[in-house]
Amino acid sequence: MSRHPHDTTSAPPSRRRFLGLAGGALAAGLPLAAATQAPAWAAPRFPASPFTLGVASGDPLPDGVVLWTRLAPDPVAADGTGGMPARSVPVEWEVAEDERFGRVVRRGHSVAAPELGHAVHAEVTGLRPGRDYWYRFRAGPEISPAGRTRTAVAAGDEPEVLRFGFVSCNNYSDGHFTAFRHLAEEDLRLVVHLGDYIYEGPGSRSIGRPHLPEAEIFSLADYRVRYGQYKSDPDLIAAHAAFPWIVILDDHEVDNNWAGGLDGEDNGGEAFLARRAAALQAYYEHMPLRRAALPAGPSARLYRRLGYGRLAEFNVVDTRQYRDNQACGDGRQFDCAERLDPERTMLGAEQERWLLDGLGASQATWKVMANQIFIFQGDSAAGEPQAFGMDTWDGYAAARQRLFDGIQRRGVANFVVLTGDAHRSAAADLKADFDDPESAVIGTEFLGTSVSSGGDGSDQDDWGLTWLAENPHLRFHNAQRGYGRCELTRSWWRTDYRVVPYVSSPGAPVTTRATVHVSAGEPGIQEVSA
Repeated sequence: MSRHPHDTTSAPPSRRRFLGLAGGALAAGLPLAAATQAPAWAAPRFPASPFTLGVASGDPLPDGVVLWTRLAPDPVAADGTGGMPARSVPVEWEVAEDERFGRVVRRGHSVAAPELGHAVHAEVTGLRPGRDYWYRFRAGPEISPAGRTRTAVAAGDEPEVLRFGFVSCNNYSDGHFTAFRHLAEEDLRLVVHLGDYIYEGPGSRSIGRPHLPEAEIFSLADYRVRYGQYKSDPDLIAAHAAFPWIVILDDHEVDNNWAGGLDGEDNGGEAFLARRAAALQAYYEHMPLRRAALPAGPSARLYRRLGYGRLAEFNVVDTRQYRDNQACGDGRQFDCAERLDPERTMLGAEQERWLLDGLGASQATWKVMANQIFIFQGDSAAGEPQAFGMDTWDGYAAARQRLFDGIQRRGVANFVVLTGDAHRSAAADLKADFDDPESAVIGTEFLGTSVSSGGDGSDQDDWGLTWLAENPHLRFHNAQRGYGRCELTRSWWRTDYRVVPYVSSPGAPVTTRATVHVSAGEPGIQEVSA
C-alpha cells in the first residue's frame, strides 16, 4: 500500500513502501546466474546519482512491460563500469496508476550486477491492458526520475485509434537530438526505434555540445562508454521516459555495414565475433529488452512480434545477424548479377518463415514490418543502366522477391513497412514487380529520416531528385532530420513526416513536412499532402 496519498516522485519513499512485493521479484530482474557472480552491496552510497542515464520501458504487452535503468554515476568512465564497483546492487522498483505514486499497483526488486553493466531489466506483469502507468527505481538512498509507460490493449480488442512514432539514426557527433525532445511531447502510445542508436566510428564535429574524443570502438568497455555518452543526452532521456519503446539494432551498433559473421571490411573470425559479442551485450545492457534477447556470445534473438489488439501487429525483424555478405563488394553498383541470386538471404531461412507465417496468420487490420534498411527499389542513376546500393534490400533482390511472393500467396492485406537507416524520408508503394509500372501494389513503405545523422540536411538533394525521377513507386522524399508520427484506425493509416530545420545548434522548431494517407483494403498510397 502507498505510504501517503500525496507522496510525490521527488519525496523519498519509506523502506516499507519500496520493499512490499508480490512473489517472483528476483525473476523480474536480471538472470540469476549473472546476478550472483559478484558480491552484494547491501547498503550502497554513490558519489553522484546513479540514474544519470534515465529510465525506460519497452516491449509493451496487454498485461505488462519491461522497465529499464542502468546504475552509472559516471556514465563515461573509461573502464566502462559507469563509476560502479564490481559489486551487485539490489534495485527496487514500483509501478503506479498515477504520476504522484499514490496508487502503487506493483513493486519488486532486481539485482544490478557488474557482469551486465549494472543494468536492470524488470519484466513487470499483472497490469491492466490499454492503461497508462508510472514507474521509478531506488538504489540505496537514491530515487530515479519517474517514467511513464503504457500497456498494449487486450488481444481481442480493437481500439478506435493508435498513435505511435518511429525514429532511427541518432549520431551524437552529427548534431543535437532535438527531434527526441519534440517526440517526447507528442501524444503517442509507443515509439519504434529502427536502429543506429549509436555510431561506432571515430570523429566528433564541433557542434557546441559536450562530447568525448571519439575513436572507433571494439571492446565491451568501449561500447559501454559510447552508450553512456549518448544516453546522457537530456532529449533522449526525455523521449525514453515518455513512452514504451520497441527497439531493434541495425549496423552501427556493431560496425558499419556488417553482415552475419563479417564486419564492414569483410573481416571475420574470432576477432569480429568477440567484437560482435561485446556490441550485442552492450546493446542489451542499454535497451528495454526482455530476457529472451539476452545475448549468448555473439548471437541474440532480437526478432519478435508484438500486437496491439486487432488493430495492428508489429513484426520486428533483424536484417543483420542472418544475412549473406553484401553482393559485388558492397557500395553502389551497376549491373550486379549476384544480387539476383535466389540462394542469397537477408533474414535467414528461419526468420523468413517466421515472418511470412506470422503475416499470413495475423488477424490484425495492419500488418507492420519494423525493418532497418529500405525495401523499395531505389535506382539512384539517371537513365540506364540502373544503380543500387548493395547494403539495402536491392542488394538482396531475389530474397525481397521471395518475401513479396510469399505475401501475395498468403493474401496479406494492409502490409506496411517502417524503415530507417537512409538519413532521409520517403514514402513508396511496394510493387510485386518494381520494373513493371502496371504491377500490383502489395503494401506501403514509410522510410523515416535520421534524428541527427548527416547533419542539418535539406528539403531536397540531388540523390532524392534522382530517386523521384527514376522510381515511379516513390511518392514523397525529403532530406531533413526528424521522425515519423503515425495514426491509424481500422479504416485508414496516416503518417506525418515531422522535420526540424537544423541540428547543428539546439532549439530547432518542428513542423510537419508532409502527410501520407493509406486506406485499409486499398493497397498503395492514396494521397500525399505537403
